[in-house]
Amino acid sequence: MAAACAAAATLLAATAMPIPAQDAPTGSPKSYVEAVPDTTVKLAMIAVPGGVITIKRTGKNAVSQAVTIKPFWIEQTELTWDAFDPYAFPLAASGPAPKAGADAVSRPSRPYIPADLGWGHKGFPVINVTYHTGQQYCAWLSAKTGKKYRLPTEAEWEWAARAGVKGSPKTTTAQLQKVAWYAANSKGQTQPAGRKAPNAWGIHDMLGNAGEWCTGLDGKPVLCGGTYDDPAARILFGTRAWQTPDWNATDPQIPKSKWWLADGSFAGFRVLREP
Repeated sequence: MAAACAAAATLLAATAMPIPAQDAPTGSPKSYVEAVPDTTVKLAMIAVPGGVITIKRTGKNAVSQAVTIKPFWIEQTELTWDAFDPYAFPLAASGPAPKAGADAVSRPSRPYIPADLGWGHKGFPVINVTYHTGQQYCAWLSAKTGKKYRLPTEAEWEWAARAGVKGSPKTTTAQLQKVAWYAANSKGQTQPAGRKAPNAWGIHDMLGNAGEWCTGLDGKPVLCGGTYDDPAARILFGTRAWQTPDWNATDPQIPKSKWWLADGSFAGFRVLREP
């Protein structure tokens, strides 16, 4: 991840214990595509089985906790600008942004710089966003679809990222190149979502590319999975980072935006749906 958040990051170790097939709950969810009403947005949602995962942290944010995971759906890729724009910028780019709350939806203010930094828009993951933005997007998506969407917890996120992998497996450079965008292959920026191979459960980009906002074990925001700017040693299931003032240091607004991170080119999210 960018140097600005290196000091705030902690590596975690976790063990995963999948539920045996015969113990899977009746009516386990099946993967589907969510067509968001009144938009062209389609979100591929992958069914994830339940199980138990133990999250272990050392250092400043030390914790060891076994968490029972109920079945859920998680977005196949990080949320892209294509899916975000109808929420954040429902009018043409040349038109005025709607007033927050005008249609009972809280929307981001327009960023003072291109939010995608000119790296790419169509098919690229959302970046430079706060945890609050992810929460509000999920609230909008829930209202549009009538289903319960939210950000994943860090335990749910890691359970989905591992896809049944236990412990701390050693990954070769060749293996990492196949599944993740990171410092050695990203060319210093995020890359289109879904271009790398998926994990065993069919989920892309859980490691690297844009880091993903989740709700931590303590209920506070945490960024999971490493990013395009991280070295191979930090592209791990247990990589976490917590926001510091450096992530929004160059925002000229007073007070600083609660929606955008001027220096958060590594911060994105994906959505989860509860059964």
